[in-house]
Amino acid sequence: MQLNKLFAVSVLSLAIMGCESTSTISDESALATNPEGQEDQTQAVDSEGSIDVVTGTQDVQTFDPLLDSKVIYFGYDRTEISPEYKKVLNAHAKYLMANPQASIVFEGHCDERGTVEYNLALGERRANSVKSYLIVQGVNPSQLDSVSFGEERPEIIGSQETDWSKNRRAVINYKTAVANN
Repeated sequence: MQLNKLFAVSVLSLAIMGCESTSTISDESALATNPEGQEDQTQAVDSEGSIDVVTGTQDVQTFDPLLDSKVIYFGYDRTEISPEYKKVLNAHAKYLMANPQASIVFEGHCDERGTVEYNLALGERRANSVKSYLIVQGVNPSQLDSVSFGEERPEIIGSQETDWSKNRRAVINYKTAVANN
């Protein structure tokens, strides 16, 4: 029964991604209910290509708000994940383990201080730090990829600590499969 549901969700996802329309799936059509009261997860792709997760137990719909958090910030010249971000990463790990067709690219970013080469390496270490955390939580490494942009894509332009702190980050980007036409 579970395999049939997984197949149906996969087919639905591919059909949605293969269409040229970028409309959002309504919550009613995205929800898969289970008569036995077990929780099912279905994904909906919004107009920007992001994946929303709808979970339902019979008639109750809930959305895990932690999956909306897709940025992990780091201290100056640091790659350690702060405890405040572990719940967010655990939610993403849970989603990925329940949805083996889903995958993520982690983007590593830095502030403008340091050489270009150093910042590229630091961005890579930040992205890999988040990637490693999810692998330890049980996520299949084949679902995860990382890239570093160093200081090249700042979130905020400026040369103050408040600006720099927003640029020291790893960003979680879900990849969506593209149907070949």
